Amino acid sequence: MDIIFLHGVRAKTLIGVYEWERIAPQVVEVDLEIGIPSPRACYSDQLNDTIDYAKVVDRLRHVLAEQHFLLLEALAEYIAQDLMREFAAPWIKVGVTKLGILHEVGRVGVQVERGHRG
Repeated sequence: MDIIFLHGVRAKTLIGVYEWERIAPQVVEVDLEIGIPSPRACYSDQLNDTIDYAKVVDRLRHVLAEQHFLLLEALAEYIAQDLMREFAAPWIKVGVTKLGILHEVGRVGVQVERGHRG
């Protein structure tokens, strides 16, 4: 399976279990690995035969602006299902990270993997 990846995509969203976390958007960092439905682009060299990175980032930012979750796990699952559906991806790995949310901890996050990696 061919995979595209986007690492370190930063965007703002409302997320958290504490009331203060849901008052103002926080920056989260998202790492994606997405299975490409077909290897056609390797031979055709055509964008329409693969997944367009820019469209993935646009979709991700839209999701983060519109959807609000208490848990990183729920956000990661939503992103995984949405992107698999939107781009017909057979497999995806999504990592979502909060930056500097805990004292003396640089990053906390979760990672989910969905679909079948062929």
